[in-house]
Amino acid sequence: MSDSSRVAAAAAQAPDADMASLARGGRLNIFGFVLRLVARIPFLFIAGRIYGAAQLGRFAYAVLVVEFAAQIGALGLRRALAQQLADAKKPQACVVADALLLAAIGSAIGMAILIVFPKAMYPTTPVGGLDRLLAITVLAISWTDIALAALAYHNDVGSTVRARSVVEPWTITIAAFVLSFVPIMVSRGDGLIIAYVLSMVAALIAALIPLFRCYGLPYGWTPDLGTAWGTAVRNVPVAAADVVEWASRRIDLAVLGAFLPANFVGIYYAAQQVATLPAKLKTSFEPVLGPAIARKIAAGDRASVAKQLRQVTYWIIAAQLGIALALGIPGRAVMGLVGSSFTGGTAMLTFLLAAEVIAAMAVVSESALIYVARTQNMMISLIMLGLEAGLAAGLILAMRGQGWPQAFQATGPAIGLCIALGFSSIAKSLLLARKLGAPVSGWRWDLAWATSAGVMVGVAVRFLLPQTLQLILGVPAIMATFGAILWTKGFGPEDRELFRLRKDEVKELHDAEAAAEARDQVQDDII
Repeated sequence: MSDSSRVAAAAAQAPDADMASLARGGRLNIFGFVLRLVARIPFLFIAGRIYGAAQLGRFAYAVLVVEFAAQIGALGLRRALAQQLADAKKPQACVVADALLLAAIGSAIGMAILIVFPKAMYPTTPVGGLDRLLAITVLAISWTDIALAALAYHNDVGSTVRARSVVEPWTITIAAFVLSFVPIMVSRGDGLIIAYVLSMVAALIAALIPLFRCYGLPYGWTPDLGTAWGTAVRNVPVAAADVVEWASRRIDLAVLGAFLPANFVGIYYAAQQVATLPAKLKTSFEPVLGPAIARKIAAGDRASVAKQLRQVTYWIIAAQLGIALALGIPGRAVMGLVGSSFTGGTAMLTFLLAAEVIAAMAVVSESALIYVARTQNMMISLIMLGLEAGLAAGLILAMRGQGWPQAFQATGPAIGLCIALGFSSIAKSLLLARKLGAPVSGWRWDLAWATSAGVMVGVAVRFLLPQTLQLILGVPAIMATFGAILWTKGFGPEDRELFRLRKDEVKELHDAEAAAEARDQVQDDII
């Protein structure tokens, strides 16, 4: 073979620039998952064993309402910002400033409502003490999301990892532990509320510092409320999709709180926190995937969009399947870490982990649908949300009618979530495949072989090892077995790109400050 032929063959196999950026973001996010896992487990341990299931359930419902207000207050800018930056006709710092202004207005309305009507956050318990303080996190959450989305547009995923995987979880963990030494903070649950507020504010600071380094100050910017309002109107389908995506992971908890006591809400919340750890793998791909899709759509290259979606979906499903097996099979031991009273949530954890795997195709498809079929995507999401709520309530009532214990009834919302997300994944992937004119499914049969091997090891771990060793030895063994089968039987060159850390990337990760200064200079030149 000639030199030119070898070069052409190598170029054909080499991942394109966007795929390399997605792989780089994926590597950082996998590292971020490990950090989140290390930080989240201590928080759940502290909250479950010191504050108790009932206080954790009260806290969980209040956070649910606050995060809902933040999703609405952000007005869909978390994902729409990439397109606005790509189409910007003024300095990008001014575009980001407009987005923050718009989110501030929306968040202020949400905060005012929650401060005046705190019963929305605490519907079944008395309101007092520092309960209203929780409302101020609405602005912090929405601004953090927008700041990290703006940074991801320039492929700065490291800031997301630092803010969401280091600063936020460790702040809430340390604060909850310190405040647990104040008896009244434990009895009323104020310790959890204060810890959450501190963690959201800390995450905001961790996001704003690199944001200003990257974009600089918006020199010459003047608030443009007319344009901001037009942007809000255009973003209604995206905002609705964001709210529905968020609600699909929260409405099950809301329905559970309406039918069962707070301690079951606390147990479900603990299971949800463990199960949604791998969910961050797919949501954290969105800021990197969004700009890549926007560029390909603008260029009319829909086949490349489909290729990227298939690759990212495969990565996400593979990672989530391995994590789901490792945490689900020894699920009783995992829930036992939170407290002995939480082991009844093992079935909840199993269904919630399955739901996250099922949801991968829907979430990745939505990353492109918001550009090519916003309204249809929104309609599918709304139908899915209604189906989930109906199934959650219906299953609880059906089990109650049969006289089943409340612990069984509490699994109803998780089962309903699995079914609803299955519908959403199928409907959205079919719609997107039709719009792009190419298949978008990331499923490959090597996933089934890896799953089978992981299950066999998991069953041995579950029945041969005590609970402590299931966590120490069993979890790594299941993931190692699953990964080994995928690596040897399934991964091709582009799949292995996710795990290939180049020398220039090592330098980039260890020299983040210099990179930020360089971006500052470029932004100053543009202004």
